[in-house]
Amino acid sequence: MIDSFTQLFEKSIKNINIYSGMIIKGLIISITKNIVLVDANLKSEATIPIEQFYDIHGNLEIKVGDIVDVMLDNIENGLGETLLSREKAKKQEIWNRLEKIYHDTNITIGVVSGKVKGGFTVELHGVRAFLPGSLVDIKPVKDIDLEGKELEFKIIKLDKKRNNIVVSRRAILELEHNNYKLKLLSSLQEGMIVKGIVKNLTDYGAFIDLGGVDGLLHITDIAWKRVKHPSEIINLGEEITVKVLKFDKEQTRVSLGLKQLKHDPWLLLIKKYSEGNRLQGKVTNITDYGCFVEIDHGIEGLVHVSEMDWTNKNIHPSKLVNINDMVEVIILNIDHERRRISLGIKQCKINPWKNFASLYNKGDCVSGKIKSITDFGMFIELDGGIDGLIHTSDISWETNSGITTQQYKKGDIVKSLVLQVDAERERISLGIKQLTEDPLNIFFSNYKNEIVSGVVKSLDEDNSINLNLVNNIDGYLSNESINTKYNKDLAYINIGDTLKVRVDNIDRKNRRINVLYYNSNLDKKINLNQDKKLKNNNKFSNTMREAFKAATKED
Repeated sequence: MIDSFTQLFEKSIKNINIYSGMIIKGLIISITKNIVLVDANLKSEATIPIEQFYDIHGNLEIKVGDIVDVMLDNIENGLGETLLSREKAKKQEIWNRLEKIYHDTNITIGVVSGKVKGGFTVELHGVRAFLPGSLVDIKPVKDIDLEGKELEFKIIKLDKKRNNIVVSRRAILELEHNNYKLKLLSSLQEGMIVKGIVKNLTDYGAFIDLGGVDGLLHITDIAWKRVKHPSEIINLGEEITVKVLKFDKEQTRVSLGLKQLKHDPWLLLIKKYSEGNRLQGKVTNITDYGCFVEIDHGIEGLVHVSEMDWTNKNIHPSKLVNINDMVEVIILNIDHERRRISLGIKQCKINPWKNFASLYNKGDCVSGKIKSITDFGMFIELDGGIDGLIHTSDISWETNSGITTQQYKKGDIVKSLVLQVDAERERISLGIKQLTEDPLNIFFSNYKNEIVSGVVKSLDEDNSINLNLVNNIDGYLSNESINTKYNKDLAYINIGDTLKVRVDNIDRKNRRINVLYYNSNLDKKINLNQDKKLKNNNKFSNTMREAFKAATKED
């Protein structure tokens, strides 16, 4: 066999120019503990260290009689020996293979051999390559452990002269990612049940990696009950099963649902509960406008702040309830279309307004402490913690006496009369002045049709006169009651003058007594309206005419 090889080899190299660095064929003559004897049909046989014939796993890859590629280092080293290298031939073979890969697919298998500054070293069939840290994964990864792992890489740079090879693992992952993404998009449909990894959590939901495609799991689709943040139900990096609710293939938008995989508690709610039901619930959330109470698993209702307490209207809900408190509520309204339940807490307690209305009637006397004072009146604290209003107009009968809320202070105990109770509107009207009889009524009952004196307070533009009668009662002498043609003593009336007038009737709207002028010269009462009628009908009596003439002459 050796002779035949020699003949073949001599024939093959007869017309070949042999030089150092070329790859030639060699025949394995013998294998010892440390060296391998190789005949390349040159001046002499060459000895090569046996280490150059082990594979990457430490196994000897030759036997006697094998023909292998070796590199000619030197035909004759001065001692009559031919120098051959299996290691260099193997490297040359690897470089040739890598160059072919680089120009064809660019993808090869390598083993991560170590970690260096800026990345990792990778063994590619015995040749060392560099894997930059930025090309390790699709996204930045800290403290990733790749040493000793056999992975696929893409050769992105190859420079044989400088012995420089740069590879990328990210390019392989992106390729796999795109292939899976295309496959997923082609098969994804609304209604499908899929698995994904929780990629990111936000205030409005979570992004789920479906394997190349991200889907949004909105916070309202995480659970049937109210969820303040997705982290209450799911965790970052967790694998979950979700349902595809909507899929826009053109824009690659996927809407996912988690609660849709569970039984809808609202379907049971229709049969189990109705408006007016009273039940126990747990406070799950408190806001500025009320609190949420869970009345069943996954079913929450809102207790608006106005439905929390009968009397505390302007207090924050956190002052009335705490999270996890068990409270008694009543169902006020169920909106199945909008999936909303309105609850009430105060309705489970006695309505103090209705209770007050059942205990007190109009005209009853009550006592209470002044709770607050405003420009329009005073609020009085009554039984049951409710308030009654004493309007400024109901403090005193004497509107011009100067008696206002300034004469009172917060905390004073006052007596008042119940004027009106409106339990539905939660309003109670009280009065202090009603505790005493209206002085206007007293005056009128004592002086009706009587002649009284009045001091002129003011004169109106229409010549009407405002008077101050006895007991500080306002009187009003209208211009219709005055005719200077017959009553010249009124033509030059001044503020402060005293007049004799007759009490006629009560003007309750303006709280005054309407009076008629009394002419002392005639010693009788004159009513202008009656006088006009007499004049129009030409029915003046001789006695009246003489009386007027006499009065005129005296003036």
